[in-house]
Amino acid sequence: MSKWIACDVEEAFFGDNRKLNKQERKKLKAKDRSKFKKTDQDKMLQKPVKPVEQHLLKGRVLSVTPQGFQVQYENSLITCTLRGILKKEKSLQKNLVTVGDLVYFELLDDNEGAISHIEPRKSVLSRADNLSRKKEQLIAANVDTVFIVSSVVFPPLKPSLLDRYIIAAKKGGMQPVIVINKIDLLKEDTPAAEEERSLVEMIKASYSHANIPVLFISIISGEGISELERAMENKTSVFSGQSGVGKTSLINHLIGSDFKTASPVEKTKKGAHTTTTTQLIPLQHGGFCIDTPGIKSFGVWNLKLDEIENYFSEIHALGLHCKYQDCSHSHEDQCAVIQAVEQGEILPLRYHSYLALRESVGEDYLRR
Repeated sequence: MSKWIACDVEEAFFGDNRKLNKQERKKLKAKDRSKFKKTDQDKMLQKPVKPVEQHLLKGRVLSVTPQGFQVQYENSLITCTLRGILKKEKSLQKNLVTVGDLVYFELLDDNEGAISHIEPRKSVLSRADNLSRKKEQLIAANVDTVFIVSSVVFPPLKPSLLDRYIIAAKKGGMQPVIVINKIDLLKEDTPAAEEERSLVEMIKASYSHANIPVLFISIISGEGISELERAMENKTSVFSGQSGVGKTSLINHLIGSDFKTASPVEKTKKGAHTTTTTQLIPLQHGGFCIDTPGIKSFGVWNLKLDEIENYFSEIHALGLHCKYQDCSHSHEDQCAVIQAVEQGEILPLRYHSYLALRESVGEDYLRR
C-alpha cells in the first residue's frame, strides 16, 4: 500500500496512511459508548426536535403483537411496523416502542403503516431486562397511575416485589398504588390465612407511614371496587404484578370484558401466565387501563446504590441523624435508622426491603 504524503503537520496527525487511519477511527467511533452515558443522553434530549413531516398521521399504540404495533388513529386500528431509520437507532432500550406511546406514522396500503417518529414520553414504566440487565425493557408509556397488584393466600403475598414496583413507578414519573386482591380469602380458617392476615396488617402500617395508598379488593364481596374505579377515572392506569394475582380478572370485572384468565397452580400456589401481550383498554367512564403479563421477578432499571435511600422517606429522614454521613444503615455504630428499627419507629418490613434492594443492586453492579 502506497504511503500518503503531505506536509509535516498533516503527516503527524494522520500518520503514514490516511485511508487506513480513517478506517481505524470509524472502528473506534463504533465502539465508543459515550453516547450511552447519562450526561450525554441528557444533552441529546435537549437537542431541538426535528419537525414532523406534514403527511404523517398521529396515533396511540394500543398493543404490541407478533404482527406489529396496533395503533389507534381516530376510529381505526392500523397495524404498523418500524421505519428502517428507527431500527438503526442505538440505545439501551430493548424495545423502542411500547404500549401508550404517541407515534407518527405513514399510512400504507391495506390499513398498514410505518412508524417514523415517537413523541417524547411524559412517563414510562420499565424494568431491567431479565437476561442481561444491561437493557431497559419498556412496559408502558404516558401512564398516570401504576396499580401494583398482589393477592393473599393463593398466590401468597410477595412483599419483596412491592418496593421494586414503587421505585420504578416513582422513577418513571407515575403515582404508585398498592392493590391487595382476593381479601375474601383472609376469612378462611387456615394457617395460611392466619399468616397472611398478619402480613396484610404489616403492609397496611408500613405503607401508610410511607404515604403510599393501599387498596383492599375482593371481586367476590365487592369490597374496594368502587374505590378502585374512582382511582382510575379519567386517568391512564397500568395493572402490574406477578402472575395469578388477578389483574385480568379485576379488569374484566371493572369494564365487563372477557379477557382470558386462569387460576394459580394448586401444587405450587404460583400464578399461571394468561396475559401474553400488554394492551391499552379504553374505559367507559373516561381514561384507559393497561393489562400487563405477570412476572416472577422485577429488576428496577438503572437504580444506583446511593439512590435507594431516597425512595424510603422514613429511612432517609432518620438517616440524617446518623453518626456517619455515608452510613448504609446496615451495620454501622450509632446508626439512627437501626436504632429506630429496634424501637419500632421504622417497621421491619420496609427496613428489610431496603436492605434487600441494596444487596441486589450491589450484585447487579458487580455483574456489569
